[in-house]
Amino acid sequence: MIVFLLILSVLTGVYLGKLFGNKHMFAKNLLILSAGFLITICLNEVFPEVYNGENSNIGLWVIGGVLLQMLLENLTKGFEHGHFHHHQDEKNILPVALMVGMFIHAFLEGIPLANETEILSPYLMGILFHNLPISFVLGAFLIKDSKFSPSSWLIISIFALASPLGLLLGRYFNPDLKIYFLAIVGGIFLHISSVIIFESNKNHNIDWKKITLVVAGVLLAMFGHVFHQH
Repeated sequence: MIVFLLILSVLTGVYLGKLFGNKHMFAKNLLILSAGFLITICLNEVFPEVYNGENSNIGLWVIGGVLLQMLLENLTKGFEHGHFHHHQDEKNILPVALMVGMFIHAFLEGIPLANETEILSPYLMGILFHNLPISFVLGAFLIKDSKFSPSSWLIISIFALASPLGLLLGRYFNPDLKIYFLAIVGGIFLHISSVIIFESNKNHNIDWKKITLVVAGVLLAMFGHVFHQH
């Protein structure tokens, strides 16, 4: 069921990108909403679990996740937080680089799910919600003449299967390693969400729409948190 939800979230995002890919404001709003959701999951669910143990050096793994995401963005050119301009980036991003960057990102997210017993855990909801805007951007970028080419479907398929593969491979790891992978993913989540949320507005003016979307994302995540507690 978890594998199905992971794949479905990617395909749903890609389909939305196909339909609304030319509406950049739609993509931006979806990204901001998801950033509020993601940073709440990160601070309210992931980090408490990560820092609940006795490993005093676990913070280094979180920092490692932040640095890893910065390196991955050299391959993806910021797809994770909506930095794409279809015509310009078309020549700058090689499909292979895009595939590698997106695959590593999604693969690592799937590993902590290896021993997940809840179908809709907060962490899983964070990944599903996170997948929608990334897949939206991916679908909008890859669509040509209202359809996807075979190579585009290959990229979409690889991304859709990355987290499930991470989940399946993670089952062969020592369960004690989960906390380290979770720390890395926490760092990745923190970097992506903070870049989107704290990105400077034009002339550094207050963007009330952005604040509203972030708060809406936070409230959605908090609702899930309260529901999960009960």
